Amino acid sequence: MTAASVLPTSVTLSNSPHPSACSAFKRLLDIVGSLIGLAILAIIFIPIAIAIKLDSPGPIFYKQERYGLQGRPFTLRKFRSMVQNADDLKASVENEAKGLIFKNKQDPRVTRVGNFLRKTSLDELPQFLNVLLGEMSLVGTRPPTHDEVVHYGERHWQRLNVKPGLTGEWQVSGRSAISDFEEIVDLDLRYQSLWNPLYDIKLIMKTVFIVLARAGAY
Repeated sequence: MTAASVLPTSVTLSNSPHPSACSAFKRLLDIVGSLIGLAILAIIFIPIAIAIKLDSPGPIFYKQERYGLQGRPFTLRKFRSMVQNADDLKASVENEAKGLIFKNKQDPRVTRVGNFLRKTSLDELPQFLNVLLGEMSLVGTRPPTHDEVVHYGERHWQRLNVKPGLTGEWQVSGRSAISDFEEIVDLDLRYQSLWNPLYDIKLIMKTVFIVLARAGAY
C-alpha cells in the first residue's frame, strides 16, 4: 500500500518535506541514538521476551503498518503489550479519545506485563530499529495508523511533513493525558515551526526525564 492509495483526492502532499527530514545532523543523531537504544534492547531483550511469553500466548513483537514521512507506509515494531487478537477486539472497547485517535485508560486488552511495559515505555524499544532504518526519527510526530489517515484532511497531512518519532511535542506535553486529536496535530505543527537541531536535543532530554518519572503513561 502506498501513500497515494490512502490519500483523499481532495488532498495534495507537499512537494518537499520539512527541513528536519533532510538534516544531516538530525540523521546522525538518529543513528547514534538508535544504536544506543538497540544496545539497551539487546541487554534486556531476553527477560522481557520471557515475561511476555509467560504472561499470555502470542508473539513477542507486535507489528503494525503505520504511515511516515509524506504518507509512506512502514512496519512499526513494539514489544507486544496486548492480547494476541487485540486488533479484532478493538471494536468492543470504548474509545475515550476525541477525534481520529483511539485511547482507553483501562483497555482490557492490555496484559499484566504489557501494562508494566507501557508505563515504563519499554514496549517502544524495538522502534529504535525503525529509527536506524530511517523510517522513523528520535523526535517527530506520532506515526498514524491506516484507520486515521483515510480520514485526514489537508491540515492533518501536514503533520507528516516530518518523520514520525519515538518522542515529540505530544510526548513531552502530556503523553497519554492528551486525548484530543486536534490538540496533537497542533503540537505536531508547533514542532515543525520551532524545529532546529538543538530543539531535538532539548525534547530528547525532556523525554528521558518524563520516562524515568513515568509521567502521563498508561
